Amino acid sequence: MAPIPRPRFLAVLAAALCALSTSVVGATPAQAAPIKTPPLTTPWTSQVNPANPLPEYPRPQMVRPDWQNLNGEWQLRQSATNDAPQFGVTLPERINVPYPVESALSGVMRPANDNRHYLFYRRTFTVPAGWNGRRIQLHFGAVDWESTVWVNGQQVATHRGGYDRFEADITPALNGGTNELVVKVWDPTDTEQNGMVQALGKQTTTPSGIFYTPSSGIWQTVWMEPTPTSSIYSVDYYPNLANNTLRVRVFTRGNVSGHSVFAEALNGTTVVGTATGGFTEFTVPVPSARRWSPSDPFLYNLRVSLRNASGATVDQTTHYFGMREVGTATINGVRRPTLNGQFVPHIGPLDQGFWPDGLYTAPTDAALASDLQKIKDLGFNMVRKHIKVEPARWYYWADRLGLLVWQDIPSMTADGNINANAAQQAQWETEAREIIDEHRFSPAVVLYTPYNEGWGETSLATTTRVGNELKAYDPTRYMNVHSGYNCCQSLGDPGNGDLLDHHHYTGPEAPRATSTRWSALGEFGGTSLQTPGNQYSPNGQFGAYEQVSSQTALTDRYVQLANSAAQLIRNGTLSATVYTEITDLEGEVNGFFTYDRRVTKMDLNRVRAAHQGMLAAAGQAPLPRVTLPVNGRISLQAQNVTSRYMRHQNSLVRTDPVTGSSDALTKNDATFWVRPGLADSSCYSLEAVNVPGNYLRHSDSRIRIGSGSDALFRADATWCARQGQTGSGVSLESYNYAGSYMRHYNAEVWRSQGSGGPAWNTPSLFPNDSVWNVVAPWAP
Repeated sequence: MAPIPRPRFLAVLAAALCALSTSVVGATPAQAAPIKTPPLTTPWTSQVNPANPLPEYPRPQMVRPDWQNLNGEWQLRQSATNDAPQFGVTLPERINVPYPVESALSGVMRPANDNRHYLFYRRTFTVPAGWNGRRIQLHFGAVDWESTVWVNGQQVATHRGGYDRFEADITPALNGGTNELVVKVWDPTDTEQNGMVQALGKQTTTPSGIFYTPSSGIWQTVWMEPTPTSSIYSVDYYPNLANNTLRVRVFTRGNVSGHSVFAEALNGTTVVGTATGGFTEFTVPVPSARRWSPSDPFLYNLRVSLRNASGATVDQTTHYFGMREVGTATINGVRRPTLNGQFVPHIGPLDQGFWPDGLYTAPTDAALASDLQKIKDLGFNMVRKHIKVEPARWYYWADRLGLLVWQDIPSMTADGNINANAAQQAQWETEAREIIDEHRFSPAVVLYTPYNEGWGETSLATTTRVGNELKAYDPTRYMNVHSGYNCCQSLGDPGNGDLLDHHHYTGPEAPRATSTRWSALGEFGGTSLQTPGNQYSPNGQFGAYEQVSSQTALTDRYVQLANSAAQLIRNGTLSATVYTEITDLEGEVNGFFTYDRRVTKMDLNRVRAAHQGMLAAAGQAPLPRVTLPVNGRISLQAQNVTSRYMRHQNSLVRTDPVTGSSDALTKNDATFWVRPGLADSSCYSLEAVNVPGNYLRHSDSRIRIGSGSDALFRADATWCARQGQTGSGVSLESYNYAGSYMRHYNAEVWRSQGSGGPAWNTPSLFPNDSVWNVVAPWAP
């Protein structure tokens, strides 16, 4: 196994960090709580400066020149009871903010099952003299879960939600000298303390399997900035490629009566378009706009000035944007997602964003960016951010590097026996809308997923309603209402959204696209390789969907899966794949890289080549449909073993030799009526001539004959006839598993896509084994 190569983007990274750091006002030097020893160290663990952790500007999509970082050593008190805050009192412990209390980098590293769910943070700060006369805004990137904030004993903010930012104007509470900041956090995680069911993603107090050590308390940067009395609060903007404009809407604080907004679009430092507007949406021209895409992630700058009634600028912020649009189109009869008007398959890994040293919080900004660079270097063009929301800088790097982002809304409990009450459901929906609001700026973010495998799902009607409402809240992005609705404790297909999303381990298999929804494989793969010394499990156990024993075997298996997915893109209706996953995690060893990011587990060149093949498949014409004689009889001859014919026997379908001297039963078993497809009349169903009402259908991948009338049976018994994969004959494609075909193997007949795993699914000879000659019926 090779070590992780040195990222090629370090020079760019260093320059970008410098550009974002040179004009800031430094905080008073902090002390440092000693870092504990994590279960695994990453290449960045030793680079963490606990006296000044994560010093980079935390909001790169809306920059002001003056700010102060409040990360570093804070005082801490942990309590099992709902105590009152203490003011003017030194707390007993020390913690490195913004690392969660369970992490080694925090200097605390408390166990996952610690029942002290109330955390009290304290520090002091002074406001730089140069900020006099301005309002002081205190920002929290994310605090899990319920927060109350006091400055000098005066409550200034309360907030619920562990994945969205909040802020407060603390000016009235300041004393002109040394100020005291106290934060109280309550985070019951999955304990249901006080009956609470909250958004928590994959966090648990009993880590095992696919659920991991929690990240309680402050876990993103705390900082403050000065703003004018009348100021810009936020800016939403959306590109319009049809007329090369940027739609802009500015939200403000304070009294802005008589004020206006002046917006400038810039290519680097060159102004290319300007517009003046108010506080409703207006447009800024971007002439001959260069499109943002994964292959060309070009970013423009945007300068927004708030002007008073006399035209003087009272506030100014700088932003960036990408000119890109997502949509849908029907191409070769298949519903497809489009980027800037072109079908581009979304090919990426699952990324859960955990670190062995920092848990939810990456040790450094370089570490945060490095994971995305690895994804890019592998030839992916997308990443699914799974059941977690990252700091704003993660999306900044995705925007700069050119990765489409599928953003999950962190779910409530995955325990199917626990349902949120109405108030908790409403709180979760409020958090979902806030997450959407905070990512309107990002060209990378193209899709939201509110539900995953039924976690936190209270009713199918609620799922459908939430999907519709969130789609209406941001109609410029795809809505994947329920990822993996075919799996686990899901209540089923919500029937809406822009796509259908199945999970299949190991796969790949995918739902057939409809006229309104494109097809995605939201999770698949998960092949595991253990790397002792570079893996960690809290309970010493490692799960696996399937396991191999070497880097070569892991690469071989992945390439098999990727090649099969490419055929699903070309000949099926698949438009997106998400492989589990980019790195190992606690108890999981199915990554391209180990949990500590120190070992590369696959041959990256072969992986990259496989992804190039998947992307190229989008431009290849699918195998054409062929016509069968409806209401006529046929027999099906194995093209590569011409002495053998498809026949049923004891309800199972197999191949056997059939000749003119065969008995009548054998000839009848090998003859089928061609009927219009039970699920789709443009395809076919094949009825046994000697068992009327019984059709060839798949069940657990085996082909058999059976009868039925429900929707699942009709879909399982419908086959679409395509030109044979060898260039002649016919390949019979499953209607509800597009891209998989009837295939003979050792005299048995299976539904297969040739992706490996079970012997009947081997890629060896798959194109030949899945081609049949349509011949005269043995039983006319």
